[in-house]
Amino acid sequence: MLHIQIERTISAERQLELGIHNWPFWEKNISSFPWTYDCLETCYLIEGEVIVTPKGGESVTIHAGDLATFPAGMSCTWQVTKNLRKYYCFK
Repeated sequence: MLHIQIERTISAERQLELGIHNWPFWEKNISSFPWTYDCLETCYLIEGEVIVTPKGGESVTIHAGDLATFPAGMSCTWQVTKNLRKYYCFK
């Protein structure tokens, strides 16, 4: 089973180490939608909250300040519960 990795409330040093503020930016209003990751994605939430439910897995809530990594091949449902803004990086 594929799992979402989460680092809660990462430090400014960790953000700098990863170069997060050089990543592309994405935002989404409150909504729900299916998603499948073709490649590994790491994202850093700067605003909002989302509940991500992997197919066949348990839901994970990601909050502003959290860094989340989604494995390639994961299918899931995103339920944006508070308007979302994030930086993201595909590998």
